Amino acid sequence: MFRTSKILTFCALAMTLALQSAEAAPDAPTAMPVPMPLSTSLAGAWSLVRVDNVYPDGHRVELYGPNPQGLWLIDAQGNYMMQMVRAQRGRFAANDKSQGTAEEYRAAAMDSNAHFGRVSVDGTTLHTHIEHASFPNWDGKDGTSAYSLKGDELSYTVAKPSSGAGDGAHGEVVWRRVR
Repeated sequence: MFRTSKILTFCALAMTLALQSAEAAPDAPTAMPVPMPLSTSLAGAWSLVRVDNVYPDGHRVELYGPNPQGLWLIDAQGNYMMQMVRAQRGRFAANDKSQGTAEEYRAAAMDSNAHFGRVSVDGTTLHTHIEHASFPNWDGKDGTSAYSLKGDELSYTVAKPSSGAGDGAHGEVVWRRVR
């Protein structure tokens, strides 16, 4: 519980600083757009339950392994920050981020996903606008996903995930509200 409250405090501070930065420089090319409407039922902190690619034959690939870790913070105006990581990740042998091997950098990129932006809902459709992401190809991207909210569980599908889509996969992501 203490660890979760520290993480939430840190993420809230980071979101506040990012929003203040955008407001301080409204003419800057990276200034965030006006927040989109959001159902208050999604506002809050969410913990990652699973994130899988599901293939046409029904088999699943756990993108971040068993028991992935993640946090999705959504404020009442629709601003969000999201991070997903593999629970067990390899360390860099040099203990220096700038001295990694090609394999270590690849593993670090594949074992984590972070982005922030805006989210809104319309019926059973979740709309996102990614401002910036750890995968730079997503910067500035808009997306829509079918979603459902049942009690404290939020799930959505990703029609074309960033990996596996060429093989016909779709993504399934499940979050649980942090209480």
